[in-house]
Amino acid sequence: MPRPRNQAERRAQLIDAAARAVISTGATALKLRDVAAEAQVTPASVLYYYSDLQELFSAVFEHAAATYFGTRKEAITAAEGPVEQLRACIHSGVPWPGAGERSTRLLFELFPVALRNEAVGRAHQVFVDQQTDLYHQVLAHGEDDGHFTLTAAPRALGRSFVALEDGYAMDLLIGTATAAEIETRLLAHARTVTGNPAFVRPPATHRTR
Repeated sequence: MPRPRNQAERRAQLIDAAARAVISTGATALKLRDVAAEAQVTPASVLYYYSDLQELFSAVFEHAAATYFGTRKEAITAAEGPVEQLRACIHSGVPWPGAGERSTRLLFELFPVALRNEAVGRAHQVFVDQQTDLYHQVLAHGEDDGHFTLTAAPRALGRSFVALEDGYAMDLLIGTATAAEIETRLLAHARTVTGNPAFVRPPATHRTR
């Protein structure tokens, strides 16, 4: 690892190295020395910036969640109208091959940490709430504009989308579903809860990330 100009840069480098190590080894089996080896520094150097591996896990999760959420928000903002915004929200939550699948795998590898690490647990709840809010806003907008006839309150439906995304993402990570199949399932859910027949299959421009 090149010598950084400042502490913020060093921390960012350690977060990136730890993320790679988590994906390759898994958070539950990862040791401090594994992160140090990935970052090409000594374990003592890692501990200079993070008090222990748990603190580093928290930083990795927060960074990964913020990046993931930012990408989703940008996709929704770029779409016009509630139908296309909901399509964008669904599409951006699917773990497509490449960066999408890697970021999803990283977050899922860190989910068990949230059970025993309070900081990661709090960050996880914020992450879920942020994604629920995205769906909530789009669904409420569609209902107000007359595009959607919702089967339940917008926020409750938003949380259901996030829960489905998590379950379907696990299907992909263990190899029992493809990204395209997941998107099709989520669009079917959108059709059911919005009453809008537009959510049948993704347009050609939405089939790959």
